[in-house]
Amino acid sequence: MDYFQPVIRIFYYCRVQQYNYAAKHYAGIQNAIKELCKNPYANAVRHEKSLQRYGQNVRRVNYKKMAIIYTINGAIVNVHRIITASMITDNC
Repeated sequence: MDYFQPVIRIFYYCRVQQYNYAAKHYAGIQNAIKELCKNPYANAVRHEKSLQRYGQNVRRVNYKKMAIIYTINGAIVNVHRIITASMITDNC
């Protein structure tokens, strides 16, 4: 099973300034997603308004200043986006 395929798809959706940061830390993001696949329920459900666009029971895992936004559907972990953590607010 290729744990790193979702990262490639995620880079396509990242904004240009976020892509540069994410590409620089690609190996660390790969490791964060690999750990996420082992135990996706380790992170609490988030309730920030800016994350609700990704669905219910949204979770996030942090890597440096980036946040990996994901949901869990049965046995499938859907990584929605890798964004700068400072973009997540309760005001959106």
